[in-house]
Amino acid sequence: MEDYGTETESDYTSYWRDWFISTRGNEYFCEIDEDYLTDRFNLTGLQAEVQYYQYALELVTDVLDIECDDEMREQIEKSARHLYGLVHARFIVTTRGLAKMLEKYKKGEFGKCPRVLCSGQPLLPMGLHDNPGTSTVKLYCGRCEDLYNPKSSRHAAIDGAYFGTSFHNILFQVYPAMVPLKSARRYEPRVFGFRVHAAATLQRWQEEGRGELVERLKEARVETGFVDEEEEEEEEDLDDDDDSKL
Repeated sequence: MEDYGTETESDYTSYWRDWFISTRGNEYFCEIDEDYLTDRFNLTGLQAEVQYYQYALELVTDVLDIECDDEMREQIEKSARHLYGLVHARFIVTTRGLAKMLEKYKKGEFGKCPRVLCSGQPLLPMGLHDNPGTSTVKLYCGRCEDLYNPKSSRHAAIDGAYFGTSFHNILFQVYPAMVPLKSARRYEPRVFGFRVHAAATLQRWQEEGRGELVERLKEARVETGFVDEEEEEEEEDLDDDDDSKL
């Protein structure tokens, strides 16, 4: 994570979590409940992962009371941010954590899919690895099922392990009504109105394969998750009508 400007002692010792959540670049994080932070069972194994673990925990839980120089204070602050991130990855897969992240997802606080045919589908943060220091956070689109880099450089510097590899899938399992319909619409390369031969041939082959798979799933009475193009266009027309009324 990025380093931030120095705050006064009263600012970050009295209300550290409020300061952390409100700091620019930390919009992807939700506030961890205090009772979760103070339950040692939830912190199992983190002592070996975080330098100055005890001081960092005391800072995060607003009980730090030591005299130290600026260099030591900076190291404790850095450890506190790292500790919060590691605990955050555990908290957001709990019932309470999922509910908090769901609210942020509904508001589109993690951004929207840049793919045009996804029609502004909200994104979810995720990590490619569960081990810290391996890769930065990515954004997952449940509609096209692809990954994207955050637009902001501040967000792009966040460790992906602070969200983990399972959170986005667990959220959709717990809240199945939030699973977006999979789009069957695709961009067709054309030259003067005619489809490009190589691309058209590949697309026809892929569409035939998808059609066969959908039929097999229907025969097995398995929900496909795909929406027909005509239905999707009708849905977008209804959304446009609603927007025009507003």
